[in-house]
Amino acid sequence: MNSLFDLPQTSLNKKIRLITTFSGIGSQEMAMKSIGADFEIYKAVEFDEFAITSYNAIHNTSFPVLDITNVHGKDFEIVDKDKYNYVFFYSYPCTDLSVAGKMEGMAEGSGTRSALLWEVKRIIDELPDDQLPDVLIMENVPQVHSQQNIVEFNKWLDYLRSRGYYSHYQDLNAKDFGIPQNRERCFCVSILSKEYVDFEFPKPIPLKYVMKDFLEEEVDEKFYIKSDKAKKLIEQLVEEGKLD
Repeated sequence: MNSLFDLPQTSLNKKIRLITTFSGIGSQEMAMKSIGADFEIYKAVEFDEFAITSYNAIHNTSFPVLDITNVHGKDFEIVDKDKYNYVFFYSYPCTDLSVAGKMEGMAEGSGTRSALLWEVKRIIDELPDDQLPDVLIMENVPQVHSQQNIVEFNKWLDYLRSRGYYSHYQDLNAKDFGIPQNRERCFCVSILSKEYVDFEFPKPIPLKYVMKDFLEEEVDEKFYIKSDKAKKLIEQLVEEGKLD
């Protein structure tokens, strides 16, 4: 099986500069550390003040609050590609794709949160060929390629192909990779290459843990959700259509 670190034409044999958009608290960065990748946290784009504050505290960085609609290709400073490989994550909001949301889709120009995908297209459009990231990685809910969204998803993949990327996507479930949670997500890996590049996603591994293994035996009551707050939260989720 080819890994991201040993692919024909696109072998990541140089130090990686990691760029994340919709960065959250930096789970991608944590994953890169876990697999022992030789990388540096290079750029992060996150518009939520609390998320980026947590990100900076976790990763010892000082990134500002950034709205992706105000970010441009030049802001990523993709330079010295003879010295660095650039890996770009773009796990855009699933708000309008998930069955837990309003399922309004991600059509370009629709104005939905999930349509922020096309801001990534705008940014890539602003980059010349010699400044394109070596690898693009997306994670989102499986509904990203459902019947409702497949036209837009294929439109996205076609665009990436026009810029020189070969894309591979597959739905993976956390329970098949060591985590006791039934959490299915679609991953899409797009590799910049002049020739077709094959790629295989990891095979499932046996589950050795149950949720109890991750729970603390004693939890301070300050972390408890009071019954009135829980009721209010449930009412809010029902009103937003996220619970029946």
